[in-house]
Amino acid sequence: MAKAKQQYPVPCFPPVAQCISKGREKHTVVADMDGTLLRARSSFPYYALTAFEAGGIWRLLFVILASPIAGLLFYFISESAGVRVLVFATFAGMRVSDIKGVARAVLPKFYSTDMHPDTWRVFSSCGKRCVLTGNPRIMVETFLKEYLGADMVMGTELATFKGRATGFVSSPGVLVGENKANALRKAFGDRWAPHIGLGDSKNDYPFMNLCKESYIVKSSPRVEPLNYDKLPKPIIFHDGRLVKRPTPLMILLVVLWIPIGLLLACIRIAAGMFLPMPLVYYAFWALGVRVYIKGTPPPPVKKSIGQTGVLFICCHRTLLDPIFICAALGRKVPAVTYSVSRLTEIMSPIKTVRLSRNRATDTPRIEKLLEEGDLVLCPEGTTCREPFLLRFSQLFAELTDELVPVAISTKMSMFHGTSARGWKGLDPFFFFMNPSPAYELNFLKKLPYESTCGGGKPSHDVANYIQKTIAGSLSYECTTLTRKDKYRVLVGTHGTTAAKPNK
Repeated sequence: MAKAKQQYPVPCFPPVAQCISKGREKHTVVADMDGTLLRARSSFPYYALTAFEAGGIWRLLFVILASPIAGLLFYFISESAGVRVLVFATFAGMRVSDIKGVARAVLPKFYSTDMHPDTWRVFSSCGKRCVLTGNPRIMVETFLKEYLGADMVMGTELATFKGRATGFVSSPGVLVGENKANALRKAFGDRWAPHIGLGDSKNDYPFMNLCKESYIVKSSPRVEPLNYDKLPKPIIFHDGRLVKRPTPLMILLVVLWIPIGLLLACIRIAAGMFLPMPLVYYAFWALGVRVYIKGTPPPPVKKSIGQTGVLFICCHRTLLDPIFICAALGRKVPAVTYSVSRLTEIMSPIKTVRLSRNRATDTPRIEKLLEEGDLVLCPEGTTCREPFLLRFSQLFAELTDELVPVAISTKMSMFHGTSARGWKGLDPFFFFMNPSPAYELNFLKKLPYESTCGGGKPSHDVANYIQKTIAGSLSYECTTLTRKDKYRVLVGTHGTTAAKPNK
């Protein structure tokens, strides 16, 4: 089947580099997504991400098997036919709520690291922004509107039945070629034309011909991506298990590595659970887990002379933070937790104490633990992957003046060891499934007495001071965001289980 003949004369559009971006505040821009707003033309990595995060490894394998068929249809039949195959393989039978969850919590991080700088220069300069894309609208709309400031997003519409995607597309079909031009006419009418059109291929020419000015974007992965901090809204919270965008080669490596990684994770977890704590540090290194220790942690307390325990205040990277602190100290130190799975509590080699988020209940519980010895606490209350620190709860500052800040950073190359949408009991397994994960712990100087509540400082000042101290040592940015904010963004809830946080 031959491709349909081009209905428009092939124009010679100038490159986007020649587009003047100043004085465009009252202009409207219409841009394609893949290969235009994004550097790469292929949207396969994002279909694969959605398949894995919302459907699991078997759905991902199905997409991989379908991708060669989609590629053949794309090149020898039409772009629309190829997209239909990917849509069916990715979304057939999937809950719409799961698709929206991935689009909200997972995809924006990966989209933001693939932005084309030249396109963004023009797109961001215009007062009204519109995007036309062959991708399913449900998959891209959150990123385009919330992080790029798009006013209108027109994409392929998925057919649904009783809250699930059927795998087919709704009328008028896949939004490519002439369908893009028709969608633009419907949105703006025949009497008014957008000021700027941006595209990267002949399939974009129909809608580009409707614009007053049109420019071609040179799509190439060799183009340096836009620095993500130049986007209107920083991406502080994101979810998903995969660290890198899943190219076909990376997907193959992930699939082949999972059985090996799972076995390796079990061995590493067993070493942490059953070996004496003074040996865990060396066992981790022997098993490929890198543990870097900076600073000088304080020695164990001496109950015989009436010493109370030290409260280690650390930023929260994964559920394993207290375990690695104990490995660095060479002794077991209890940890207070806000909400972890029962499996994690059972597998933990150290004592964990679940807080209720009720001040009247939690205060005496923590004070009793400090009377018995040292204690680990993460006052953020939840993990954050990006170089930001969430607001520190001030409760810890009211309990003791023996405060030691601990700055923690982690490195993972394949899987994230944290999750907001998934089963948190698997978090330690995913962390240890990385080929060579790393933990860096920096024990900072104990707070001087005059900087504590006992020295006359308000508890919120003490909490803010420690937050700034840890952030400064890591070159992170302090925020006032909380656990509620994280779960509201990623899951649409406050992240609570049985107990509700105090207001």
